[in-house]
Amino acid sequence: MTTTQEPTGVEVSPEIAAVTDAVRGVIPAAGIITDRTRLRTYECDGLAHYRVTPALVVIPEDAAQLATVIRACAAHGVPYVARGSGTGLSGGALPHAEGVLVVTSRMRAITEIRRADQRAVVEPGVINLDVTKAATPEGYYYAPDPSSQQICSIGGNVAENSGGAHCLKYGFTTNHVLGADFVTAEGDTVPLGGLAPDSPGYDLLGAVVGSEGTLGIVTSTTVRLVRLPEEVRTILVGFETTDQAGAATSAIIAAGIVPAAIEMMDALAIEAAEAAVQCNYPDGAGAVLVIELDGASVEVEQEYVEVERLCRENGSFEQRLAVDPAERALIWRGRKSAFAAVGRISPDYIVQDGVIPRTALPEVLHRIAELSEESGVRVANVFHAGDGNLHPLVLFDDAKEGAAEAAEKVSGAILDLCIEHRGSITGEHGVGMDKSKYMPRMYNDEDLDTMQLVRCAFDPQSISNPGKVFPTPRLCGEVPGKRKEAHPLVQAGLADAF
Repeated sequence: MTTTQEPTGVEVSPEIAAVTDAVRGVIPAAGIITDRTRLRTYECDGLAHYRVTPALVVIPEDAAQLATVIRACAAHGVPYVARGSGTGLSGGALPHAEGVLVVTSRMRAITEIRRADQRAVVEPGVINLDVTKAATPEGYYYAPDPSSQQICSIGGNVAENSGGAHCLKYGFTTNHVLGADFVTAEGDTVPLGGLAPDSPGYDLLGAVVGSEGTLGIVTSTTVRLVRLPEEVRTILVGFETTDQAGAATSAIIAAGIVPAAIEMMDALAIEAAEAAVQCNYPDGAGAVLVIELDGASVEVEQEYVEVERLCRENGSFEQRLAVDPAERALIWRGRKSAFAAVGRISPDYIVQDGVIPRTALPEVLHRIAELSEESGVRVANVFHAGDGNLHPLVLFDDAKEGAAEAAEKVSGAILDLCIEHRGSITGEHGVGMDKSKYMPRMYNDEDLDTMQLVRCAFDPQSISNPGKVFPTPRLCGEVPGKRKEAHPLVQAGLADAF
């Protein structure tokens, strides 16, 4: 590719140089990064196995500036990737080497709290937990709560349709997004949805939430707020085995109780959490459940009695009810620190994300244990037991030859298990770069081509986060090129290729 030199001495393509020129004077100088060393600080998101240095980083301060960047990219055919806090775990915000990384971290305004409507309007860089902090004085909170909620952004949550511990009862991000201002891949800003619960016509907002930035960028989101419960009870329950913990989980759900959360950690995950945050989980536990009940006090009291009984009948040897907010926070600290805590017991690890029907938990956990024993690769399990959303942590030492490959093989086998049990290769972390190669294991070519048709309708040039989600682009001119033969749906006269 022909290159030119920036004032910094870094060679860039004429297209990148043109985009840089177009945004100068619109974006403050501090928000345009061309220095090679500084660019490298953005070379990965939370999945550090993949690293690509972007050609240019732009940090807009408002929606108008962001739209200007996208229009410049569209005019010069330059790919771009949106990034919030960079906490994603599937490489969804991995930069493009010849593209622009659009960082929304300075768009952190909570522009409106509508108490009467139970709505908040926020910019994409707003931190998840900050929405709850802003709404709490009004008597409300924001329900989706990824483990990284103290640092992850709403824009990233929307892109990945993030979940969290309390999604068992309250649902994922898509269940809490009512509207958005959306910048198309051509730089136009359009409203999607609104304050009302539903809008007529095609559910374009539903298509955008969870699209992992492949359709465009959301610059403002209207989210639903949930009334603070009258009472919350958090219970830590110790079991000797994961089988017992799984049986207790199924018994609770079968009894008609829907806790706000049921989280499970196995012995290895407990060991890591104890080493990191001294959460004081039950000694000798082969598994723990963190169960949270919320709602009206009378209802919570009845559910608590039943949950206590069901756990005891399924083998729990210790139950500990948090007596105050400090103890509740310590219980959750152990669970929410588990991912990072694994670094205390292993130099490297893969955070996998798959989902299965809850009833398949015992069988899948047994098979994961067998995979671990057969391969010699340790696997720690910490997950949302209530809805079958698994987060196996595959441990390895990259300094040992072949260890990373063995871990990757086990990781892939776990995803195969999820598909085999009619689950999915992702529960809440997205497909991103990391799992795009697994998509053909879930979908046939026609399924994937149909998804590409949707993408092409939003982004004809395929410049919005290219190379993510789809393993082999075919219709939009992405590298490695266009599909040579006609699409089956086009041949059948059912669709047009853009």
